[in-house]
Amino acid sequence: MTISGRVIKVSDNISTDHIIPGRYFHLRSDLEKLSEHALEDVVENFHEKAKGGVILVGGSNFGIGSSREHAPIVLKMSGVKAVVAKSFARIFFRNAINIGLPVIMVDTSKILEGDEITIDLEKGVLREKRNSYKLNFPPLDIRIQSIIDEGGIVNYIKKHGDISFEV
Repeated sequence: MTISGRVIKVSDNISTDHIIPGRYFHLRSDLEKLSEHALEDVVENFHEKAKGGVILVGGSNFGIGSSREHAPIVLKMSGVKAVVAKSFARIFFRNAINIGLPVIMVDTSKILEGDEITIDLEKGVLREKRNSYKLNFPPLDIRIQSIIDEGGIVNYIKKHGDISFEV
């Protein structure tokens, strides 16, 4: 699977409270409305900028904080095609995979706001459109890739009947 998009870059330690400000948590049953407020305290006009599909790039500890399953959901609904970061909070990483949102761990220091990048998940390569840089990362585990390919764990189970894998 290959993913391409324009980069929106954020800093280290982006928490689930940054992704979904607590003052909007009453909207958790209206995901469409909740997604309009994703990252609004971090990126001005994020909801508008993310339309059409973007790749969100963070630093270390992306998704730290409380286990808000809604956090990766609203990012995906906002137009985020993948999240690339130096490191992830484990629970955010798992929640993202469960909804089919690719999460890539790689050194993000060369990636700039507005870059156009392509990510080849199978080969483990992230490339900037003008070829000013190429970053290698460990390809996702085949089981994780299978869940992403199906659009999340629920779709995977609907199609395959269970979560067992032939490796």
